[in-house]
Amino acid sequence: MSAGERELPRELGLADLALTQVLFIVGLPWVGVAAKLGTAHVVFWLAAIILFYIPSAVVVGYLSRILPLEGGLYQWAKLGLNELVGFLVAWNLWLFAILNTSEIGLQITQYAVYVGNWDSPLLTSPWFIAAVSAVIMTALVAVAVLGLGVGKWLNKAGGALMLGTFGILIALPWLNVASAAGSIREYHPLAATMPVMSVMSLNLLGKMGFGALGGFEYVAIHAGECRNPVRTIGLSVAIAAPVIAAMFILGTSAVLALVPQDQIDLIAPIPQVLAALLRPFGAAAGLAPIVILALLAIRVTQASVMFAGNTRLPMVAGWDGLLPAWFTRLHPRYRTPVNSVLFVGAATFVLSVVGLIGVGKQEAFQLLWNSSVIFYALTYLVMFTIPIAGIRGLPRPPAWLRIAALSGLLMTLLNIALAIMPIVQVESRVSFAAKISALVIATNVVGLLIYRRARIAHRA
Repeated sequence: MSAGERELPRELGLADLALTQVLFIVGLPWVGVAAKLGTAHVVFWLAAIILFYIPSAVVVGYLSRILPLEGGLYQWAKLGLNELVGFLVAWNLWLFAILNTSEIGLQITQYAVYVGNWDSPLLTSPWFIAAVSAVIMTALVAVAVLGLGVGKWLNKAGGALMLGTFGILIALPWLNVASAAGSIREYHPLAATMPVMSVMSLNLLGKMGFGALGGFEYVAIHAGECRNPVRTIGLSVAIAAPVIAAMFILGTSAVLALVPQDQIDLIAPIPQVLAALLRPFGAAAGLAPIVILALLAIRVTQASVMFAGNTRLPMVAGWDGLLPAWFTRLHPRYRTPVNSVLFVGAATFVLSVVGLIGVGKQEAFQLLWNSSVIFYALTYLVMFTIPIAGIRGLPRPPAWLRIAALSGLLMTLLNIALAIMPIVQVESRVSFAAKISALVIATNVVGLLIYRRARIAHRA
């Protein structure tokens, strides 16, 4: 344990980590993405679980057990491969979290459409969306400065709310069938058809594998703030994994129960289906805005998890001398990296505004989302490479673990190869792909320059 880790309060236990896994991994838009496949989604979810979900769970369990260090994947890459790879992993993970969090304004304003059945031009105004983002980012910064002693309660509440909301979502089709006022005559949630293999279906498989089911490694960023991280991180993965798999499969079936495939809202599919399923029930329809507000609260707590983890990466890189020591300064009372928190908050807000320039709301969401997924996927390529290549100074991992890592690696490559393709109508597919490719290449060149400058300064 480093001197920096010894200064961090150990706030997180098993229940905190398990509920945080549920909250962080179960992204609300993914059931809408999977529903684009129709009843073939069951086959694709099962394939994604076998080829990616289980491999990522066992690899994260292995790495968190042998290297339980604050910084998680950054430390694994640095010690397992080399310092440059470790820095680029942290850089891409940092960019992923910033871009993913920057979507919060877009999602909240889209949820508002379903809360009151509003169709106001204000909700599509870039200025209004930017103002909402500013308010949310200010709140995230405040919670991050207060630390995980406060943040963990938000995370646990969000995880419990996520389980309850998905329980309602999964039950609603059955209630609709049972009611005389319902619009569904029969419902078979596990009815499956073989998918038509195409570039689009492979694109969706990659997204359902890596995009929807990735994230087990993220809580390992807080290993230095966990009580008994060797035991609790791996056990939290084992507890959360089957619950999350069931939520995705049954939740996707609920979306398909009423909303036609070509009308699914990729930004807010769950509010859309809740409003549609409750509408036939008269007074009960009043529950829809309440549940949608709960989903909005879940999205904010998800952003809080991601934001808190993201603020630790500059701090750990500062410990290693790869970023200025300014990022390592801890708040005198709360012992949180206050300068890193403020910097990440400002960068996230700036990118949330930049993503709104010159595109529609659905396309802006896809640009931010697809770009963030590629940044995240690059870090997973490294994570799966570590067990395959072996870690210096440690015994070679068993063959079954290396096979699992290879499966996860190939699924991640599939996702990267197809992530530049939009799954909504955009003005220009070429322009869409060019924007994403240019962003990923340019930002990684910037990361290389930052690393090179830090090493030159260190040698000097």
